[in-house]
Amino acid sequence: MLKNLKPIVIGGQEFLPLIEGGKGISVSNGESSGAWSATGGIGTFSGVNADTRDASGNIIPQLYFGKTRRERHHELIQHSISGGIYQAKVARDLAGPKARIHMNILWEMGAAETILHGVLEGAKGLINGITCGAGMPYKISEICAHYRVHYLPIVSSARAFRALWKRAYHKFSDWLGAVVYEDPWLAGGHNGLSNSEDPLKPEDPYPRVAELRAQMNEFGLQHVPIVMAGGVWYLRDWAKWLDNPEIGPIAFQFGTRPLLTQESPISMAWKKRLLELKAGDVYLNRFSPTGFYSSAVRNPFLAELQGRSERQIAYSTTPMGDHTAELAIGARGRKVYVTPEGKTHAEEWIKAGFANAMRTPDNTLIFVTQAAEDQIVKDQIDCMGCLSACGFSNWSQNEAGTTGKKADPRSFCIQKTLQEISHSDRIDDQLMFAGHNAYKFASDPFYANGFIPTVKQLVERIAIGD
Repeated sequence: MLKNLKPIVIGGQEFLPLIEGGKGISVSNGESSGAWSATGGIGTFSGVNADTRDASGNIIPQLYFGKTRRERHHELIQHSISGGIYQAKVARDLAGPKARIHMNILWEMGAAETILHGVLEGAKGLINGITCGAGMPYKISEICAHYRVHYLPIVSSARAFRALWKRAYHKFSDWLGAVVYEDPWLAGGHNGLSNSEDPLKPEDPYPRVAELRAQMNEFGLQHVPIVMAGGVWYLRDWAKWLDNPEIGPIAFQFGTRPLLTQESPISMAWKKRLLELKAGDVYLNRFSPTGFYSSAVRNPFLAELQGRSERQIAYSTTPMGDHTAELAIGARGRKVYVTPEGKTHAEEWIKAGFANAMRTPDNTLIFVTQAAEDQIVKDQIDCMGCLSACGFSNWSQNEAGTTGKKADPRSFCIQKTLQEISHSDRIDDQLMFAGHNAYKFASDPFYANGFIPTVKQLVERIAIGD
């Protein structure tokens, strides 16, 4: 065990300060989280569209039969609740009654509150804590207090935690299990970069976490652990954080490293790809329909999205300013006005086979192939409301069922692609989330010759600093 690696206390019990980060749509499941919790750490399964299995152990496909988005949205809610309950039971059976099991949800996922109530009601006594990010989850404290489970908000700044505390959390302080600081530059999945932060200029997490601790101390939360998430690989690199009064009680969350374990449910193709990554292969982008930045592996899927945005010009419906050049678009040849330079680009893209112009909410046109347009439109029509508000399809869970904006063809159906990559070996044409340190799989001697450890072996390795 690494010197000064002290247990954290949550709910009056001590746990190894090593936490498995929850990864959405079946990537962190009951098997992986149960195995992690069995080591004495804290395992986290994902409550985002979790899988359910039948009596024979086969995954039950999440199919949608509703004719409207609203009807499919209600089907998604039922899938999510049954999946969350199922995975909680699997995790608890593997970890045992004294282990600590957490579930992760995204506050901006569709019907987050309804799903959380449904899972916690149906899995009473199985789940000990809820981690929650991707938004400002004010209500998470009240919901968790009602079910007597701890809540662990995910934030990327002291300012964000202050807002949550002042508005809601101070009323339910007894159930604040820990505060997860997720590095907005290095973490995998969706990242909490604010408008004032430069995505190309990563900041040192130490002063940011020290500021968070100072803020928590001001609220009398000296005893509440902070969980450092994002960019954590070797614990020896974090030695100055241990037993440090400026940081206080600290735990470390691992999201990417648990992907490469025997218990990890991802495909072998995905696992092999992780062993091949190089520095820079994980790309911070803003294509997600959530509107958040996200970190994912560079592959043809991201390249296609990048190409859509690069083949983009501004337009107006009447001559305006330097928009003086006529351009006929669509099957009916409707005229729009672009700059002369924009028209030249458009003609080059059309000649290259990207002949279909699609309008965006920002009064721009992107140029794609006929096949790409057909797929984009189909995916938008098939929307099942997996987010509280979706830029890609313009779905919103409000009464109107829409964001009020045009659907954005520069984005993608996130539920579709994450379901596909988590249940198949199609890794090149789907979104592959990963933290920015994933390239270390290739150079870490622990994984030499393609070695894939069990969760127990991984946790033991991490605990000694490696």
